[in-house]
Amino acid sequence: MPKAVLDTTVLVSAFLNAKPGGVSYELLRFAEKGTFTLFVSDAILLETVETLINHARARRRYQYVDADIVVFCKEVEGLARIVRNVPQVQVVRDPNDDMILACAIAAGADYLVSRDKDLLSLGEYEEIEVLSPEAFLRVLRKSTEE
Repeated sequence: MPKAVLDTTVLVSAFLNAKPGGVSYELLRFAEKGTFTLFVSDAILLETVETLINHARARRRYQYVDADIVVFCKEVEGLARIVRNVPQVQVVRDPNDDMILACAIAAGADYLVSRDKDLLSLGEYEEIEVLSPEAFLRVLRKSTEE
């Protein structure tokens, strides 16, 4: 079974577009079905919470409250394995991106799923394939057809 880390951009997208057909939302449904093993770190969950709490424009557009964020993050925690011993790495220019990559390294992940251009530009790092949510969804769909 493939192992993957979904970065903050993907988790935020799954929260904001929590409906069937939303790519990031569908990825969480695949994790729920056991199609892949989802890994996250406490730092990824914290960044997700902070992003959603502090994103005034998204709050106005999507009409959510803090309690909705808590419920979502608890759902993610229930679907994922939490990686606690995350190494320090300095690979890309943004320390928040390094934290995502470090989680994938610590998890022994096969995939890191992101919309972040800096991470996507890596293509692969230490045998971890960096893919967009759409590309990872194609990988999962293909694996379930076989």
